[in-house]
Amino acid sequence: MPTRLNAGARREQLLDATKAIVARRGFHAVTIEAVAREAGITRPIVYGHFEDLAGLLEALVERETARALEQLSAVMVADLAEGDPNELLLAALRGYLEVVSADPVTWRLVLMPQEGAPAMLQEQIGRGRAASIAQLAQAVSPGLVAGEAPPDPELTARMLSAFADEAARLLLADPAAYPIERILPFARWALGQLAGRR
Repeated sequence: MPTRLNAGARREQLLDATKAIVARRGFHAVTIEAVAREAGITRPIVYGHFEDLAGLLEALVERETARALEQLSAVMVADLAEGDPNELLLAALRGYLEVVSADPVTWRLVLMPQEGAPAMLQEQIGRGRAASIAQLAQAVSPGLVAGEAPPDPELTARMLSAFADEAARLLLADPAAYPIERILPFARWALGQLAGRR
């Protein structure tokens, strides 16, 4: 007999079950039956919380993108004028890679969406990325070297974001080959080159 959970806990259980199926077999494998089986409950219980499969997937996408944005906002640099810009960016990159490493399934959904992912996942990711780039552009506008503002803060933010996301994808794809300890020294060198340091 299924364990009795309150509505909120049951909803989270169903979203966790859906996330586990996506992580193992992709979005195409998600069905109401599969989610019920994964959660050890019956299909009517799933339908009691989600009207249909589309609603379940939408709820998963909303939860996981919100989770990723919350994790990201906790480690993003707000103002490079508060210290050494390169050290602040490196600390933010370390924080980003640490949250990716601590929650790989969520970040695989965000950084490496699988075939069959709902269109709204790409939309949510796009909105989150735009907000992060806007925040980073504001942070880098004073420059990577004090008093030397970049000619295009938005483009600078996009390039730094692309670098960080690729580092995170490498970490997710092969953490043994691309650990944080390998990525950060390269990032330090690259930032030094960007800032004109030798």
